[in-house]
Amino acid sequence: VQLVESGGGSVQAGGSLRLLCVASGITDSTYCMGWFRQAPGKEHEAVAIRPWSGSTWYADSVKGRFTISRDNAKNTLYLEMNMLKPEDTAMYYCAARRWGGCSRPSEINYWGQGTQVTVSS
Repeated sequence: VQLVESGGGSVQAGGSLRLLCVASGITDSTYCMGWFRQAPGKEHEAVAIRPWSGSTWYADSVKGRFTISRDNAKNTLYLEMNMLKPEDTAMYYCAARRWGGCSRPSEINYWGQGTQVTVSS
């Protein structure tokens, strides 16, 4: 499995970005996939999770602003980010795990290389 993110960049507070994660090697819907972020000096933080079974999960800090979605035909995971805040500044990572949950870094089997999001005030 290979995960390749894109779509990061620099925006002003209140702006929007859409992150993409193209997944190769994922051939069925048994994978939990999600987005994590890591700010300098901090640990990985789960942002939005799309489980293979069950409801989508969002961190409280992004509820109502971020939306995770998946296009199985394109093997692509998206993260639509609106009303961005300076505290959203971080490296954003796409992550996946077959079966099971994937809301904690210790549960992840596959990571992308990350895409930087910088939000200025």
